[in-house]
Amino acid sequence: MAQVTKEMVLERLSRVKGPDLEGDIVSLNLVSDVLIDGGRVIFSINVPAERAKELEPLREAAEKVVSGLEGVSKVTVVLTAEQKSGAAPVRSAPRLDQAGDVPPPMQAQAARAQAKAPTQTAGVPGIRSIIAVASGKGGVGKSTTSVNLALGLQAHGLSVGILDADIYGPSMPRLLGISSKPTAEGRILSPLEGYGLKVMSMGFLVEEDAPMIWRGPMVISALTQMLREVAWGELDVLVVDMPPGTGDAQLTMAQQVPLAGAVIVSTPQDIALVDARKGLNMFRKVNVPILGIIENMSYFLCPNCGARADIFGHGGAREEATRLGVPFLGEVPLHMDIRRHSDGGTPIVVSDPDSAHAATYKQIAGGVIERLAAERGERAASAPKIIIEQ
Repeated sequence: MAQVTKEMVLERLSRVKGPDLEGDIVSLNLVSDVLIDGGRVIFSINVPAERAKELEPLREAAEKVVSGLEGVSKVTVVLTAEQKSGAAPVRSAPRLDQAGDVPPPMQAQAARAQAKAPTQTAGVPGIRSIIAVASGKGGVGKSTTSVNLALGLQAHGLSVGILDADIYGPSMPRLLGISSKPTAEGRILSPLEGYGLKVMSMGFLVEEDAPMIWRGPMVISALTQMLREVAWGELDVLVVDMPPGTGDAQLTMAQQVPLAGAVIVSTPQDIALVDARKGLNMFRKVNVPILGIIENMSYFLCPNCGARADIFGHGGAREEATRLGVPFLGEVPLHMDIRRHSDGGTPIVVSDPDSAHAATYKQIAGGVIERLAAERGERAASAPKIIIEQ
């Protein structure tokens, strides 16, 4: 079997016309770095977010020409809204008014307005709100918090899904006790279900102990597929369990997904709060509302005597929330019941719904719902009002 090279792929892609049939997608610098893994080829094509649906035939054409190469077993092509530095601009087809061509002054005015307009990220059909659960570092219990928050939202009567965006360390299969594989119809995957939550995770697609030795573009491609090529159906909220840190994957999700808000998880000690602050500031820089901070492992309760110990300190996340001017959603103790149920694939919100711990997660979920409603209200209030004079 012939060895597929990047040059071979780019030669094929140079046959694909660019948007509006101008040039080709290679000469226009619209193709991302091409990644080749055996017979699998992965790349993305940079297009404006608002034209993603319109330019789907372009993606299909690129996939088709590369699939024809000898030695290629699978091609993954994703349309992204991120433009490379120095890339040629993708122009829309010229618009005509009733009198013919738009006059040059109006063209210039429209161009200035378009340049000032904020970039819009394409939503996911059927999903009302997408929220990210994030932390600046690993080991703070973010995934356990994510799944119990999702179940807490469900307990409030919402239809909820959860996307495990941690490609390198997916946790949802174990946390929800799911071991089956998703089915597919064409390119669209069917999500699995656990305790009424629709779930998608890289952990469903690879063996639990298989290392994911992937570079950034491959991770971004996988995340895009798990978000946009999954039959989520109608959901009130999709909870995205973000990977730890503030790298490529986190920035891609923050910039290319229409996030309704972010929840930051931290433990009380200073070293965790420093990293949580970085994660919070990342979302602020890309204009994602902060729904609040959760202090996880806030204190330890002895299961035998009930004595309390502040192993990691206490109250640091609450103080940080006050200092940064964001809501404090609540504190979750370090308790063996939460750990035991998480390891056993039976999250405490559903396995022991009447417990104090389940009540804490439900209370936090209630706070998130209130913040989402407030954010929607603020956006509606800031929208321009049209007044018709009589």
